[in-house]
Amino acid sequence: MPKVLISDKLSPAAVQIFKDRGIEADVKTGLAPDELKAIIGQYDGLAIRSNTKVTTEILAAATNLKVVGRAGIGVDNVDVPAATARGIVVMNTPFGNSITTAEHAIAMMFALAREIPQADASTHAGKWEKNRFMGVELTGKVLGIVGCGNIGAIVADRAQGLRMRVIAYDPFLSVERAKELNVEKVELDELFPRADFITLHTPLTDATRNIIDAKAMAKMKKGVRIINCARGGLVVEEDLLAALESGQVAGAALDVFKTEPAKENALFGNPKVVCTPHLGASTSEAQENVALQVAEQMADYLLTGAVTNALNIPSVSAEDAPKLRPYMTLANQIGSFAGQLTETGIKDVKIEYLGHVASLNTKPLTAMVLEGLLKPMNEAVNMVNAPVVAKERNIKVSEVKTESEGDYHTLIRLTVTTDKRERSVAGTLFGGDKARVVEIKGISIEAELGQNMLYVTNQDKPGFIGALGTLLGANGVNIATFHLGRSEAGGDAILLTQVDQPVSNDLLEKVRALPQVVQAKFLTFA
Repeated sequence: MPKVLISDKLSPAAVQIFKDRGIEADVKTGLAPDELKAIIGQYDGLAIRSNTKVTTEILAAATNLKVVGRAGIGVDNVDVPAATARGIVVMNTPFGNSITTAEHAIAMMFALAREIPQADASTHAGKWEKNRFMGVELTGKVLGIVGCGNIGAIVADRAQGLRMRVIAYDPFLSVERAKELNVEKVELDELFPRADFITLHTPLTDATRNIIDAKAMAKMKKGVRIINCARGGLVVEEDLLAALESGQVAGAALDVFKTEPAKENALFGNPKVVCTPHLGASTSEAQENVALQVAEQMADYLLTGAVTNALNIPSVSAEDAPKLRPYMTLANQIGSFAGQLTETGIKDVKIEYLGHVASLNTKPLTAMVLEGLLKPMNEAVNMVNAPVVAKERNIKVSEVKTESEGDYHTLIRLTVTTDKRERSVAGTLFGGDKARVVEIKGISIEAELGQNMLYVTNQDKPGFIGALGTLLGANGVNIATFHLGRSEAGGDAILLTQVDQPVSNDLLEKVRALPQVVQAKFLTFA
């Protein structure tokens, strides 16, 4: 009989799920690290929330542990690489608190519009300042949603029930999905000046960090109100304070902060700011949902080997794993390559498996392609939930298998269709296990993808390679490898070079300023 330790407070119903399915469950909360370390070797599974820290030391003592289940989305308290190295599955429940978080955003918007917290404090103080608190209606106002995924879509639905007009910015939001949600898809620079209220529902990535800064707020409608129940770090708090003081921003409602726990913050005490201590997922229903989900997922894995919402392993059988391992790397790299170049909503994804790979179990490969494709704009995506995320965003995913060989013994080709263009990238394995990109936009090229890559499309004209090399050298960037391809002499050309240092945005602008350059991007690969 498998044995599970529940080290953080979970619903009694979750404990019952384990017992009903024949799994022994011990509830021992509030353990000190040494206490947990002393007993963890007895258990096959560990069910946690945010309090238990699953460190390298704990995992080293977990000699029988097979799965860690986090009731919730965040796994900052789990050393996922260390768990992976020890063959321990790490699961979470990414969709269990979506409604709760969306409702909190709506509640914060109401509180902000009607100054409810300030009026409450004043009334409790016996002041009866009826004329002081003059709010605004939500009806007829324009709500700008930044990030229209699962939570953002729920917010849009609730806002429409309040008779608000909803516009949304999300690079992965297709035109078809926007129509289904009855929202107007816009670019960020169009959303800012039109929205009366702006609510954030995007993950914190390099692309979204500080997305609401002084420049952004200067573009907004004067008197805008901002709500952030997503992630600290999306809003530059110092810039927000200045905009509140100038009157450019009428008010803000924040559930998340750059530094948490937020015991001190320059925004605290500001009469225009409503603050809560990261309560987005804090309802009894949400806590019940994630607890039940994690219990079911862990029980499935321990009893049948089924994997759901795993962060660190693919859904692959033991028999297929050795055959698929090198293809998993190739599939993820191809997806990541296309994903880092994609800046608009994705409509269709076609994955072609040609030659030897077509005879294998391609489902996990498709999941790895989608993970690489979607992860640049959503860090919470993994190979298990990537197909779900794609479906939620109305991205049509198709597979084509052809076992007959072409120019290569085995080949994976990814074609991504967006609102604006179609882009393809293909790769193969050299020597059976070495991933190589061999085709980009129909142009033949042979390249190994390293950690730091500079991708340039340009017109094939004399002198370009020398000018680029000189520019990189002058800015202290060393070239490790150089790969070239072109459609024809004097036609479209592609350059893919591995560099030893990251390429800064300033240097990228200089590269883009070279006369022959059409596009230049800095790409990173694990």
